[in-house]
Amino acid sequence: MKLKNNPLQNKSYDLALSIVKLCKKIMNEQKEYVLSKQLLKSGTSIGANIIEANGAISKADFSSKMSISYKESLETKYWLHLLKDSGYILESDFHLLIERADEISKILFSILKITRINN
Repeated sequence: MKLKNNPLQNKSYDLALSIVKLCKKIMNEQKEYVLSKQLLKSGTSIGANIIEANGAISKADFSSKMSISYKESLETKYWLHLLKDSGYILESDFHLLIERADEISKILFSILKITRINN
């Protein structure tokens, strides 16, 4: 689901896809379902809320959905740290995903600052 002119949406989709694959691996190989499910929910929610923000009917609606995406990106980073520290994911997988989640968080925060200043 790549869009030409929406790098944030593309980055969040790529992150979500990587998280889906990682969670599938954790569930199948390590039989861990609780933490991975939390990561799956928050990691896929980021992009879903960005999509909803793009269809917002007002500036307040847009800001609200972007705010939810930002919070979900922070939650995703929490679950990634917890899974790494508890030994469920490799350092290499962690670093790749945390960098991508952090980049998305920074972009979302910048959007929120601009959106809130202009209201």
